[in-house]
Amino acid sequence: MGGETIIPPTFTSEEEYSVDQDFSLPSLSSLNPTLLRDYLRMKAEDGKNESDRLFLEEFDKMGPQSSSPDFEAYHKRRQKVYKEVLQSYDQLRVRSMSLNEAKYKVLSYFPGIWIENVGGKKFSDYDVPKTTSLLLIGPKGCGKSSLVNKISRVFEDDNFAPERAQISYNPSVGDGTYYLQGYMIPRGSASFCLYDSRGLADGTSENINVIQNWMNNGVRHGEPVIRKSDDSSLRRRMKFKPRELGWKFCRPRMVNFVIFVVDAVSVLKSIEGHGVEDLLCLQMINEVFKHPCLSFKDDKPVVVITHGDLLSIADRVRARVYLGELLGIPPAKQIFDIPENHDPVTELTIVDMLRYSLEHADRNLPYKNWVMENV
Repeated sequence: MGGETIIPPTFTSEEEYSVDQDFSLPSLSSLNPTLLRDYLRMKAEDGKNESDRLFLEEFDKMGPQSSSPDFEAYHKRRQKVYKEVLQSYDQLRVRSMSLNEAKYKVLSYFPGIWIENVGGKKFSDYDVPKTTSLLLIGPKGCGKSSLVNKISRVFEDDNFAPERAQISYNPSVGDGTYYLQGYMIPRGSASFCLYDSRGLADGTSENINVIQNWMNNGVRHGEPVIRKSDDSSLRRRMKFKPRELGWKFCRPRMVNFVIFVVDAVSVLKSIEGHGVEDLLCLQMINEVFKHPCLSFKDDKPVVVITHGDLLSIADRVRARVYLGELLGIPPAKQIFDIPENHDPVTELTIVDMLRYSLEHADRNLPYKNWVMENV
């Protein structure tokens, strides 16, 4: 990385940070009270969507009210979280001086290397895969394929190599990725593989059905992602492309951990209540993320927010803190801000995210022929 200049985050006069500042990040209960509540109540009263009713209840309950005795403690805790997230950008800038060392830790990875030998177990007691599989999921246009390309670029020294994943120039045209696509990182390695997937549908139940199939039966490179809601012409095109039938001969790989990708701009628009569409997308993200099929024991997916380069640092912090509160995960440790930048800080964030994912994948590997042991 010699010769590159590390540019720290900068703040305008309107963005100067102070831990004593009264941050105006709204809780879920303060978001767009007329637009979203009326919409969800209308649907809940129809009795047709139980998830809408439950989301509305969560919407109303999240965060203590100003009259609550817990409000002051809640406010101080939120300020502390803001400070931790903001400081994480400074820490990344300092740690980026050791980027090559951090990259080596991931490049030298092999499945099971970070198994924690507890309970008298050793490496041979675990069902260790030949390749660790990380599944990327997220809404349409959130930047999953772009993330694959950024990750690949970090671990390859070939500046002239073409991008590996197809990126949709205009997300409003088509659905982007229609097939599961596996990418070994780095090329030619067998240590771990990223699986890019089709963007999530609007309906939570349809998303869960597809994801549960992947989690239970594994993922296969080139497999078409077909939904019941797809029109007949699209279903025919995806099923009967002669060149695409090779996926049936690929051995499925079990998913070892999940990377959930979210567009930071969409989150910010949801926070500021710009429209029903963004808020409903946030509802879908919340429901899918919290579904048990995505978790490994107590470990929930890692979250990556994208397109932060289109926002100020202050707004990127707001998005991370809000998502952490909504999804129930620590924003400074489990939500990684990976913008469309090419600098050591962004590369280190990618390396940190992958190490987090691989460590948790190893930590949750199943035992071979597991049986209850006598205490």
